Amino acid sequence: MPQLYNGTQAAALATRWRRTLTADAAAVSRSAICKWVERGHLPVAGLDEHDRPLYDPTDLARAEKATRTRALRLVGIATASQNGHLPITGHTPGA
Repeated sequence: MPQLYNGTQAAALATRWRRTLTADAAAVSRSAICKWVERGHLPVAGLDEHDRPLYDPTDLARAEKATRTRALRLVGIATASQNGHLPITGHTPGA
């Protein structure tokens, strides 16, 4: 069984992925993780000892990918092309 992540850990992991794709310009908040669950993008894989939801990293990766284009568009970052790669030109952090 893969390691499961709580909401804070899931947000940190998704942030690392998203920042890799956006030159550190975009992050994923804990509330975004909750919204992904509410909207059906991210299933809960289990509960921790305090009955808080846990998430599978594979499901987390799917949810991040499914929400990426809209999220980046909302913050003014160039969105992915159809092959899933970000264009070389686009948002410059600090600009």
